[in-house]
Amino acid sequence: MTLSPQWLEELRSRTTLSTLIGRTVKVQKAGREFKACCPFHNEKTPSFTINDEKGFYHCFGCGAHGDAISWMTEQRGLGFMDAVKDLAVEAQMEVPAPDPQAAKRQEARATLHDVMAAAQDWFVTQFNGIEGAQAREYLKNRGIAENTIREFGFGFAPNSRGKLKDALSGHGIDLLIEGGLLIKVEDKDPYDRFRGRLMIPIRDPRGRVIAFGGRILGGGEPKYLNSPDTPLFDKGRTLYNLDKASPASRQTGRILVVEGYMDAIALAQAGFEDVVAPLGTALTEHQIERIWKMVEAPILCFDGDNAGQKAAMRAALRALPILRPSHSLNFISLPTGQDPDDLIRSDGPQAFAALIAKPQMLGDKIWQVEYEAEPLNSPEAKAGLKKRVSDHISDIGNQDIAQHYRQDFQERYQATFFARRDNQQQGQRFQPGNRNFKSKFVSYRPTDDTKSFLIEGYDLQIAKGILGGLIRHPSQISKHFEELSIAKLADSQLQLLLSELIDCAMGKETLDMQALLTILEQTDCYNVAKGLLRADALNFTFNRKLPEDASSDLIERAHQDLAEAIKVVTARPGLEAALAEATRRVQDDLTEESYAEQQRLREAKQEFHERLVELTQLDDIA
Repeated sequence: MTLSPQWLEELRSRTTLSTLIGRTVKVQKAGREFKACCPFHNEKTPSFTINDEKGFYHCFGCGAHGDAISWMTEQRGLGFMDAVKDLAVEAQMEVPAPDPQAAKRQEARATLHDVMAAAQDWFVTQFNGIEGAQAREYLKNRGIAENTIREFGFGFAPNSRGKLKDALSGHGIDLLIEGGLLIKVEDKDPYDRFRGRLMIPIRDPRGRVIAFGGRILGGGEPKYLNSPDTPLFDKGRTLYNLDKASPASRQTGRILVVEGYMDAIALAQAGFEDVVAPLGTALTEHQIERIWKMVEAPILCFDGDNAGQKAAMRAALRALPILRPSHSLNFISLPTGQDPDDLIRSDGPQAFAALIAKPQMLGDKIWQVEYEAEPLNSPEAKAGLKKRVSDHISDIGNQDIAQHYRQDFQERYQATFFARRDNQQQGQRFQPGNRNFKSKFVSYRPTDDTKSFLIEGYDLQIAKGILGGLIRHPSQISKHFEELSIAKLADSQLQLLLSELIDCAMGKETLDMQALLTILEQTDCYNVAKGLLRADALNFTFNRKLPEDASSDLIERAHQDLAEAIKVVTARPGLEAALAEATRRVQDDLTEESYAEQQRLREAKQEFHERLVELTQLDDIA
């Protein structure tokens, strides 16, 4: 269909904006306008104005601005056409009809909506009647309040094969079958699909009933039964409670995703109204995309048992191919044996609030699940972990994101299996004192083992020379594993190359430059590595190509200079931090001791620079 600008303008002019907004927000007259507390951000003093004459709203606090249609899409969470249709009904305007076939389909859908609305009313009537006593008792035992029962429209389907069919036969048996309310089997009369079940209506974003979920009361399987897919309902694309969660998320800036209807209802009753649930299946790609239209990082809340963790992992893996910048998933795990309702009833809403305040990111969840998948008590098991994680990375569609995940998981793997051991447990391999050469700058390195060095700026240029030196002298990588494994290069391509060099060195007993390049040829780092070998802007001794008959003294000289360069670059962040702290102390309390310490550190910083200059100007190696 085509909606002309003139038709849309007529629709806006027939809509009283303050009345429309006043249905969900408290507004008050302010001269010729209306004002309210902005529904798009939290505020105590009204800065949200509504101008009926001009037909727009504007918030001077957050900048939110729009008309009646944008109010329906932004605050109510409706699609554009759904918003237009709702406004058109109130304005008593006919929406331009589409082509004849589409019009027939629309008419059929409208008729099905009537059928589903009638079924909902009938289920509610049964719930409040004599036969609904068991259903009411069940909800009472679950702690579901009366107002929650009304708000979510609980109903009851009697244990009968034909009561619903008889009650709604005026709508036509075919429509009841098409709406999923009746089951038709060959050579048998259609019969009621839902029997002896607590009924939960499933609504579309506009709040219209499009399907039902039924929980059995007493024994029997399945425990939950959903409507089949119909012209109104696609369970892989529909999210339960989206009609209520969408406007609530505008206030909180988040969406919570739980495993089922009752979890969502219990959370909403406890004040967490921005909650949705998939419908009997794992979270699908379509559902993830739908949630991303509201928030960039929804929080998935799953039980802490094996089934809950498997569901979380399935959602994580489904998200990988469709990840895009700034869009991801977060996770929380509930205590084993508890669902959200159990947790809230035992420890209160604050316990759940504390969990969602510190969610686990997508990368953390994948690493945790794979790390805990099997005992890592052998080299083969550890390699299996690395392969599983690598396979997941290959599923990421966006290559920039994949590269960041690859670097992140490499760092986790190295930190887990190759982290520096305590000095008493550490073998001779990584003891700096076991080498003949020891840098005078070691003392400036941070003592906290978990602290990394961020190498950037001028030092990053020197780091390029160091990487080139490591490629020419691969035997030195393992000797400097301690420093290299905690160095963080500001350039992601260089950091990825450094990680690959460490991996290669750890996987091979002996390694020469050609063998190293052959391995790197299979990675994304090969061109960067070749470029560093060709670069000669930094004239380090260890960057130069040595003759084949180079003496042991020349080789040892290059190795010593490479070690010195590594020590200097990794020590600089510690020195800079020490100098900054000394300067702060001088400013706070100038004493002879604090001033002397500051001057000593300034001289040490100058020595750093002079030593680097020396390393780049040594030209006595032929």
